Amino acid sequence: VVCLLAYHIFFMLFIWSYWKTIFTLPMNPSKEFHLSYSDKESLEREPRGESQQEVLRRAAKDLPIYTRTMSGAIRYCDRCHLVKPDRCHHCSVCDKCILKMDHHCPWVNNCVGFSNYKFFLLFLAYSLVYCLFIAATDLQYFIKFWTNGLPDTQAKFHIMFLFFAAAMFSVSLSSLFGYHCWLVSKNKSTLEVFRAPIFRHRTDKNGFSLGFSKNLRQVFGDEKKYWLLPVFSSLGDGCSFPTCLVNQDPEQASTPGGLNSTSKNENHLFPAKPLRDSQSHLLTDTPSWSETSAKAEKGKVGMNNPALTMENET
Repeated sequence: VVCLLAYHIFFMLFIWSYWKTIFTLPMNPSKEFHLSYSDKESLEREPRGESQQEVLRRAAKDLPIYTRTMSGAIRYCDRCHLVKPDRCHHCSVCDKCILKMDHHCPWVNNCVGFSNYKFFLLFLAYSLVYCLFIAATDLQYFIKFWTNGLPDTQAKFHIMFLFFAAAMFSVSLSSLFGYHCWLVSKNKSTLEVFRAPIFRHRTDKNGFSLGFSKNLRQVFGDEKKYWLLPVFSSLGDGCSFPTCLVNQDPEQASTPGGLNSTSKNENHLFPAKPLRDSQSHLLTDTPSWSETSAKAEKGKVGMNNPALTMENET
């Protein structure tokens, strides 16, 4: 009875997670990241060069973006006509920009990103547990098959097939689930593993990592009672993310408190635009940044501001 109850629980959680992974629509960037009609016209009218750089620089001035392209340009999507938020990428299959895109999964026919990444992880976890459960309960009959302990009927071939299928899926799912657990612990996406995010001052493959505990909470949320249930509990809005980097490009015009800078070249620290409550509290364990610490850090980290060039990413 206990085994039968466990079987039904794992099966229901597996189906629920799979359903949510498939039918949860990927989140797209909010309206503030889309170019205005006038900026879009200016961008199309002006030739590539300094004029286009100025249009994008003006459009991204008040946006919480800290990553750039390989050439130092603002990440712009010419198909969606928007300035890409950090960790956002354009999916060629869905033909739209996906927030915190991890990959496009053909098995669920959907993009795995900010809105359904937790569901995808639970789908892998419950699939693995389900396959291991089937393999474990079928093992004794599989042994009897080879020792001629089963009746000579067609059912024994079904037992053999079921064990092999469950065992093979367990091996493949364990490797995939383990890989994504490592991604969560490092606060990375699959795309960021192959190409590290480029910040305004340097490339940093661990720029979004806040430590294991905070990385885990960013995906699963603060309420532990929801961690094992396929309900959305991830922190943030998918458009801006806390980072372990502390220095910031002097382009940004506002401080964390929202005050205007007194000097164009004054160094203000991350973030220039206040994060949402669910994001900023992830940084509460770190020392608060002040003007004194800003000046101290200024000499430690280079503040090269690369010239922005127009570069379209897909």
